[in-house]
Amino acid sequence: MPPLCAVLVLFSKVYGLLGKSIVQPDVLVTAQLGDTVTLSCFYAKDDVQWYRWLKQPLGQKPEQLLKIFNSEPYTIYFNDFINSTRLSAKAAKGTSNLTVSQVEPSDSATYYCAILLYNDITFVEGTTLMVLGSESHGRTVVLQQPESESVHCGDSVTLQCTVHTETCAGEHSVYWFRQGSGESPPGIIYTHGTRSDECQRSSGAVSPTQSCVYKFPKRNLSPSDAGTYYCAVATCGEILFGSGTKLDFEGGELSTLVWLSIIRTVVLCCMLPIFVLIYCKKA
Repeated sequence: MPPLCAVLVLFSKVYGLLGKSIVQPDVLVTAQLGDTVTLSCFYAKDDVQWYRWLKQPLGQKPEQLLKIFNSEPYTIYFNDFINSTRLSAKAAKGTSNLTVSQVEPSDSATYYCAILLYNDITFVEGTTLMVLGSESHGRTVVLQQPESESVHCGDSVTLQCTVHTETCAGEHSVYWFRQGSGESPPGIIYTHGTRSDECQRSSGAVSPTQSCVYKFPKRNLSPSDAGTYYCAVATCGEILFGSGTKLDFEGGELSTLVWLSIIRTVVLCCMLPIFVLIYCKKA
């Protein structure tokens, strides 16, 4: 990349961050069961007194976790989090951090850092915390296959998510979402709702189980479909995640180079006659 282009790209990224009053730099944070994670939030100005942290589990409404005073270590917890020993927050000039210790499946959610100024609350896209170790919890197991898939442009692929459960039979919802390589937040791309027509119950077992297989077909793939696809199961008041399936495109860079070469050749062929005409007129 030419130096001028690199400077312009860097300037546009910095300007984009400065143009936002609140910045949560981490779009997606993954953790294993029992880990401790810290979510960061930055505020470009210094006129805020309180930072607020909110939590929104998949498919549910946001709920307030806490608010923390900017100048002094003073934190107020809300609702069911008043007696929580796993949540803590810090605040300083221009920044606030939320720490979740000993993460559990119920911690999987999107966390928003918000500020309240003149009765106007402001927040951005938030940070999604995904507890990957939650594919197996209690009597519910979520299996996602395959772990990775090598594909080419135009191919078709079917992702699969299997849910084995002994409880909450027929009472779970399944979501699919993708995390690409860019900076955009992971977005829900498909949901199975609460359909149970893809489930079968075992017979004659001591502990009857229900196995549900959910398939997500992707056709006519393009490089924009690259990324990791996660299956999320909302069951028994918790959200369990599959380990994800990564789609890798083979030959993508080669194809790009070939197209760039073709475009360059076409442009040169189109410009050559113009240069010849200009030279002939001057001569």
